[in-house]
Order: sequence, then C-alpha cells, then structure tokens
Amino acid sequence: MLKKGVERKEVLRALGEVFRAHGYEGASLTLITEATGLGKGSLYHLFPGGKEQMAAEVLADIDGWFELNIYAPLRDANDPARAIAAMIAGVDQYFHSGDRVCLVGLVALGSARDTFAETVDDYFARWQVALAQLLRRSGLSRSQAQRRAEDALLTIQGALVLARARNDAGIFRRALSDLMARLLAP
Repeated sequence: MLKKGVERKEVLRALGEVFRAHGYEGASLTLITEATGLGKGSLYHLFPGGKEQMAAEVLADIDGWFELNIYAPLRDANDPARAIAAMIAGVDQYFHSGDRVCLVGLVALGSARDTFAETVDDYFARWQVALAQLLRRSGLSRSQAQRRAEDALLTIQGALVLARARNDAGIFRRALSDLMARLLAP
C-alpha cells in the first residue's frame, strides 16, 4: 500500500528521476527510498520484483506517455506539418527543452540494456515507424521517409546528449527548430 495521499504515478515519477540522475546501475535503494519517501518494505510491497520491476514500470509509464502524446497523433494525423509541429512541441515539453535526459536512451547505453532490450527497441521502433508513415502520407518515398524518420530520432537523441554534455539546453532547442524544416523538405 502507498502512504496516504501518495499515488503510484508520483512514485514512478520519482523513480524515473532517480534512474535519470544515477542510471539503473547507480540507483541504490537508499537513493530510491529518499526520492520516493517510502521505506524498503513499502517499496518491495509495491514492486516485489525489486529494482528491475521499478525500472520496467517507469519505462512502461514513459512508453504510455509517448504512445498517447507522440506516436498515436503521428499515426492518426491528416496534416503532416501540424503533426510534426505537435511532435516537436511534445518532445520539447517532455524533455524540458533539453534539460531532461532520455531515460530510455540512458538504459540503452548502460549495462541494463540487455534486461530491457525489447522495451528500448520497441520505444524507438514505434516512434520511427509512426513518423515514417506520416512522412509517406506527405508524399515522400518509402526510403526517404525511413531515412528522415531515423534522422529525426538521431537528431533528438543526439541533441539531448550534446545539450547535456555542453550544459547548453539551447543546443536541443535549436536542433528541434531545424528538424521540422528538414522533415518536410521536398
């Protein structure tokens, strides 16, 4: 049971920030209990599978957000320019204009990659497919659409890394602002 007034969503949000700050490997139980305000017993009651279950649920929560706010709108859109603008705005919002690292990308780079390989691959694959399908509907060939969708993910992920490395969120914002024109170029 959660402490009165504490919702599972809040716990997942706190766990996500611990994983973002310390990586899966560095997210100790001490850091997790401090961030969530829950004792070890409460955490293991909520997540009997331990840290692996915690990370899996955080990744599922992230995936749910992206499905609702990014992938589905791309798949369902009739207006490619509006859908891409909405995707870029959503990505900017989610990643706090480049101040928030991509936890899925972080997991892909760490030693937990194999544990969550299917989840990580699915996250990026569904994004790329949804964007490529939208680009196909805008008139691009299959190969152009695939390359541009892949380039979009490379741009977003690379800009997140570079913005973090250089401590300059402007890098991320500039990359996003250039992305729309590149995606919709003839």
